[in-house]
Amino acid sequence: MNPIVGWVLIVLLIAAGYAGWGWRGVVLGVTVAVFGLLLQFNRSLRVLKNASGAPVGHVASAVMLHSKLHAGMTLLQVLALTRSLGTRLGDAPERWGWADASGARVALLFERGKLRSWELGRAAAETDRSPAGAN
Repeated sequence: MNPIVGWVLIVLLIAAGYAGWGWRGVVLGVTVAVFGLLLQFNRSLRVLKNASGAPVGHVASAVMLHSKLHAGMTLLQVLALTRSLGTRLGDAPERWGWADASGARVALLFERGKLRSWELGRAAAETDRSPAGAN
């Protein structure tokens, strides 16, 4: 949800509470608003706790991560998908990366807190492979 819409809804809730029940309605509106903020904070902490147990910048499959991404996701939503903290690839623009055991890597570009683009990089094939059966 857009934060501006959320704050407007909170103000409308408090105003409706005041109109209906006076100061008790204001207290109820503020209580509901604080409860909503606590739920968001709890979700953020749960995602970060789950991500803290995994190696930094590692996912089970970079290809599967690449297929689940879509424009407009927040970093918190990406962390919930990867269950791992990403490796910072750059500051301006903000870039994060994850890799899997096979060497495939996903690089994500965030602008103003939202995912704008991402790219999948595969590991280079080994050039010194010998044909099967050769010594």
